[in-house]
Amino acid sequence: MKTGVFIFDTDYSIDIRELAQALEERGFESLFLPEHTHIPTSRISPWGDGSKPLPQEYRHTHDPFVALSFAAGVTTNLKLGTGICLIPQRDPIVTAKSVASLDMMSGGRFIFGIGGGWNVEEMNDHGAEYKTRFKLLRERVLAMKALWTEEEASFEGEMVNFGPSWSYPKPTQKPHPPVVLGGESIHTLRRVVDFCDGWFPRGGPAFDPMESMARLKAVADEAGRDMASLSVSVFRAPTDKAGLDQYENAGIDRAILGLPSADRDTVLKLLDEYAPLVR
Repeated sequence: MKTGVFIFDTDYSIDIRELAQALEERGFESLFLPEHTHIPTSRISPWGDGSKPLPQEYRHTHDPFVALSFAAGVTTNLKLGTGICLIPQRDPIVTAKSVASLDMMSGGRFIFGIGGGWNVEEMNDHGAEYKTRFKLLRERVLAMKALWTEEEASFEGEMVNFGPSWSYPKPTQKPHPPVVLGGESIHTLRRVVDFCDGWFPRGGPAFDPMESMARLKAVADEAGRDMASLSVSVFRAPTDKAGLDQYENAGIDRAILGLPSADRDTVLKLLDEYAPLVR
């Protein structure tokens, strides 16, 4: 099992270049960055169970593709991922080029973590609707796959349409960087099996590694999908050896530990505490 981290990379936290180098030096496998383009001040959509205010980092995030490019430039082996990229809020043609460019320029180190999003007002500002966001996500992912893999790509769907087109560069990873979908519902698992390369669930007390892997296998078996073709990377994985042992024994591929959006001294100290957990 591989060990990575995620952080809300902000305008007030540790420099992403220093963090990336520190991760590689300590043997961490990957770095994932979340995305929010903006946060409407209306705050109609509740965060979590609605009992707490939205944390500050949600409205201070850097663009993940720009930040990951800086991380790529100062590292050699560190995997670089979005965790997650909000596909309903992104133009698929532009995003396909960003993904392909980052993957090529990093030497094939990009992992495309994606999701549908939860902030209704944020996605509405991008012209996306909550009730159809996953239908839009699926078409955009399939359209991007065409752009990454075909010499003259085209796509005709209900929500995404473009005629024969050239789109370069192509990703270094073939046929394309792994597409891993966040979420925990049965609907998420079916989408993972249908058009993704992996599952990106959230950890925590409600996440049972053995039961979760069994759920995914049942859905994969029903659809005729080989479990060996699907990776599982768990976001907010436990930060203790016993918890990570359970993940590894269940067959989870990647544990992603959380880092706070804090100053360099705070983050580097925590990294040193996490370092003995690296698998």
